[in-house]
Amino acid sequence: MSLTPQTPPPVTLSDMHVKLRQAGSGDLPVIHDLLTRCGLHTSSVTPEGHTYWIADLDGVPGGCIGLEHGDGVSLIRSTAVVPGARSQGLGRALVNSALTQASLRGDHAVYLFSEEAGEYWRRFGFEPVPPGEIVGALPDAPQVRSGLLRGWIHEEQAWKRSLELALEPGPGARG
Repeated sequence: MSLTPQTPPPVTLSDMHVKLRQAGSGDLPVIHDLLTRCGLHTSSVTPEGHTYWIADLDGVPGGCIGLEHGDGVSLIRSTAVVPGARSQGLGRALVNSALTQASLRGDHAVYLFSEEAGEYWRRFGFEPVPPGEIVGALPDAPQVRSGLLRGWIHEEQAWKRSLELALEPGPGARG
């Protein structure tokens, strides 16, 4: 009979209560903390002209995503999942939440910047575009303004996903 302590099985997201919620005005410090814990920049994260979502895992913030709004387009930014919750579908849930919001807003496209996660974004239908396309589509977005001011924007990889509008069948159409 062995008295060696047993290692408990790893906790997965399926063992937790996961709640995606739209961030409120008091959640900016939570978003900054999540981004910092994931090694991401926070300098252009502001509450104006944005929608953010936070994923709470058993009541503790475990991820976030932001959507900067433009005229008929949006920019995904600040996508972060804490290391212990990665590769379990939380990022996918956050991205789908942002894409749904963009579609409900009537956006025809969603953009983002990402140098290192291109294959991840391709899974969601994003294709590479020149950074200047985002600058032209979202000139007032805080992340775009920050990139222009700091000079990094033209060195970054830009991505775009077109959003198709679901069309209602016309009179006499057969399904």
